[in-house]
Amino acid sequence: MSETIARITDYASVVRERHSVRQYDPNWTISEAELKEILAEASLAPSSSNTQSWRFFVFHDKELRKKLLPIANNQQQVVDASAVVAVLADREGFKRIGRINDIAVEKGLMPRDFADQYAERTVKIYGGLSQEKQTQIALVDGGLVSMQIMLSAKSRGFDTVPMGGFDAARLVEEFGIPDHLVPVMLIAIGRAAGPSRPTARLPLEEITYWNGEGL
Repeated sequence: MSETIARITDYASVVRERHSVRQYDPNWTISEAELKEILAEASLAPSSSNTQSWRFFVFHDKELRKKLLPIANNQQQVVDASAVVAVLADREGFKRIGRINDIAVEKGLMPRDFADQYAERTVKIYGGLSQEKQTQIALVDGGLVSMQIMLSAKSRGFDTVPMGGFDAARLVEEFGIPDHLVPVMLIAIGRAAGPSRPTARLPLEEITYWNGEGL
C-alpha cells in the first residue's frame, strides 16, 4: 500500500469514528503538550486570505471549568471532560496579516516585496468592510478550525463534542474576552466514559445537486 493510500485510509477511519460524546471519564486527563499538538495541527486549516482569524481560550483547569459550567447551560461534559476549548472568531484578525507574512518571508515562502504589498492590500480591503461582514468572515474561519480540532483530537484517540448551547454574552463578560473576539463554539475534549451513540446521515442523493439539477 502506498503512503498516499495509507493516509487516506487513516483519515477514512478517523472521520467515521468521530462522534459527539457527552459523557466523559472525569478521572482521565489530557496534558498541555497534547492540547498544544491538537491546536497547532488544527491551525493548519484554511482561512480567508490566510488571516487565521481564530483564537483559542483553553479551559484546562477544572476549577475554571466549574465557573464555565453555568454559562454552558450546566452541561456536565464541561467539568467531566479533560479540557474545553472556546473557539473565538477575531473579526480584526486581518490586522495580523503583516505578522503572518513576516513569518512566511523568514521561512522562504514569500518574497519581501510581495509580502508587504499583500499585507497592505489585505488590511485596506478587510478594514473597509462593515463590522458585520468582518464577523461573518471570521465565523466561517472559526468553523473550519473547529472541525479540524475535533478530527485532530480523534486521530490521537480523544473524544470531543461541539457545543453551541452556551450564553455567549456571559462568556465574554465573565472571562474578560475583548469585544473583537466573537464566540463560535465550545469544544469539550477528553476520554469517553462509554460507547458513543452513532447517528444516521441523509443519503448523499438527498443533499447533493449535480450541475444545479434538482434544486
